[in-house]
Amino acid sequence: MKISASVQNSRGQHHVTLTTNDNSHSIVIPPKSSGLGTGANGGELLFLALATCYCNDIYREAAKRNIQVEQVEVEVSGDFGAEGEPARNVTYKAKVHAKGTEAGVRALIEHTDTVAEIQNTLRVGTDVKLSGVEVMAS
Repeated sequence: MKISASVQNSRGQHHVTLTTNDNSHSIVIPPKSSGLGTGANGGELLFLALATCYCNDIYREAAKRNIQVEQVEVEVSGDFGAEGEPARNVTYKAKVHAKGTEAGVRALIEHTDTVAEIQNTLRVGTDVKLSGVEVMAS
């Protein structure tokens, strides 16, 4: 599965395009009130990625176990220090409403934590490289 995300930003405009394989879609994130930059910061979006991944994976893993999930709530929090420092104390909480036994739903929740791809990506410290630069000076 090939995934990409792109941002195009100029004064008062912000466009986000997400693509998985050949399927693209947009999400709305307004520009900053100052007009330049994104209204959501990278830390918020990183934590949203963690919450979204875990939420989606709960449904995926529940289907494999024939557990009917009715609602998922995920809250991710952590701390960022000075500019350039990585996040610290990143934790998340999950609340899953599902039909089944408490032990079965708890096992689903714990198993999903071990297979959630975004969580596992951060846990192993995946390399991120700047692969291209294009300057349009005026």
